[in-house]
Amino acid sequence: MSNTIFDRGSPQPPILGQKVLRPRQQVEDALRKAVLDGQLRTGDRLPSETELARQFSVSRPTIREALSALESQGLIRKVPGAGGGSFVQAVDHTALGELVQESMHNLLRLGGVDIDEIAMVRQYLEVPSAKLAAQNRTEQDLEDLHVLLTEQKNRTVDDPMIAELDAQFHITIARMSGNRILASLVYALHRESEPVGYLDLSPDLGRDTFAQHQRIVKAIADQDPDAAEHAITEHLAYLRAHIRNHLDARTVVPV
Repeated sequence: MSNTIFDRGSPQPPILGQKVLRPRQQVEDALRKAVLDGQLRTGDRLPSETELARQFSVSRPTIREALSALESQGLIRKVPGAGGGSFVQAVDHTALGELVQESMHNLLRLGGVDIDEIAMVRQYLEVPSAKLAAQNRTEQDLEDLHVLLTEQKNRTVDDPMIAELDAQFHITIARMSGNRILASLVYALHRESEPVGYLDLSPDLGRDTFAQHQRIVKAIADQDPDAAEHAITEHLAYLRAHIRNHLDARTVVPV
């Protein structure tokens, strides 16, 4: 990619009646348009702040403000260090999910929401996800789910990969729904809540959840939305009950 994005010189005078934008907003809008139009592609490294300041005929602090705004919108990511810089971020449901996850993480840390609220919303979103997955699934989707089931079956409950496999299972089903917004929200809620991390894992619980996963996959394979709804609802209710019991046990003060 050329190092020059816009060699436009000083901003043009506004058209009569047109809103006058601050230089920072002009830079932000121009870079956003370049990303969304495909002039800047995923993974592209933006020119340095100094070079962007020259191209836009503005100060480096103005460029820095514009880049920070674009980073908060999930359009670019900043990488520190000698080989770092500002890079164009993927504009897809995963990127959206990561933004929502970050916001959810801050709310949890600040006490703005609690894990029960997240678990409830997850259920509201994952039930339709499973139903849509049963309707829209492909053979490749089924193969992906069976690979995850095999990995889960071959690991013990104390394996550190169990939490990641559980997340992949639920996120894969959401992706299979065909609704990218739904998939991004499930991604965010599941990644942030990490339901397995709130469970007192035991071999019995591991066997129960694995059997529930099997029933969900069977319903999706059979393209039976009603069975998928029943299976995922049963599974999520089971998890919520065990999470609540585990959290209650941790808050009991010894006499």
